[in-house]
Amino acid sequence: MTKIDIIQNVYEKLGFSKKESADIVESVFDIIKDSLAQGERVKISGFGNFIRQETKSP
Repeated sequence: MTKIDIIQNVYEKLGFSKKESADIVESVFDIIKDSLAQGERVKISGFGNFIRQETKSP
């Protein structure tokens, strides 16, 4: 599933316009990214946990 698929699902299931659906999905992803960038853990019950990990370059 891609971000476009998620936007389409929000559009179809919740009745927002496609623009509003895209804005909602982008906002949620921005919140998650910002939280991870600040070193916070993100836990979405029933979906998963996200943490930022640093990897070494080869």
